[in-house]
Amino acid sequence: MRQKTDRLIVAFFTTHDAMAFEEACLSRGVPGRLIPLPREISAGCGLAWSAPPEEEEAVRRTLTDAGITEQAMRRCMV
Repeated sequence: MRQKTDRLIVAFFTTHDAMAFEEACLSRGVPGRLIPLPREISAGCGLAWSAPPEEEEAVRRTLTDAGITEQAMRRCMV
């Protein structure tokens, strides 16, 4: 079984927002990846961005610059 680690999880209202955020992060070199939304978080589209917690500032800056509003952002073990 895979070891769970502390991650910053960003949930989105729509799949379009999730995919646009992935594109923005990839173009800026912000680490992370799209994952299925963890059960601990109840949110819209079923996709979430998982990033190292120390990247929170870069994630927030990318959300703002891309004009994307997150539905939820929190740390959890995934």
